[in-house]
Amino acid sequence: MAAGPRCDRGPLVVATPPPPAADQCSAGDRLSIRIDLASGARIGPGKVLVLEEIARSGSISAAGRVLRISYRRTWELVEELNRTLGAPVVDTAAGGRSGGGARLTAFGRAVIAAYRAIEADAAAAAGPHLAALAAARGAADEE
Repeated sequence: MAAGPRCDRGPLVVATPPPPAADQCSAGDRLSIRIDLASGARIGPGKVLVLEEIARSGSISAAGRVLRISYRRTWELVEELNRTLGAPVVDTAAGGRSGGGARLTAFGRAVIAAYRAIEADAAAAAGPHLAALAAARGAADEE
């Protein structure tokens, strides 16, 4: 199997993206982005939501409960990211009397920021095309 194109553009620099524009927040057509990295890592909306919820709750089990997925599945998603990205995205402390918990690493926060920036840029680029598709669909309905 041939290797895909390589991108050697220097260090990853991420910034927190602005919130989506009001017209991007309405119900209807939207993009769903999944990033497939050469390392084998696959980063999509589900894994990013898991990371965001861990950041909010400080707990893998609480994140799973909020997202309505099992603790085991939540843990598997985190471990898959840790393994395929080659660096931990979540630090954990064992439970017990002191309670344990989980927190995102700086790299985990960078993964979320990069994903959300890519998602926002892709949505902005796709917006006119999605609007044209909706208009064409509406015109076809009128025929």
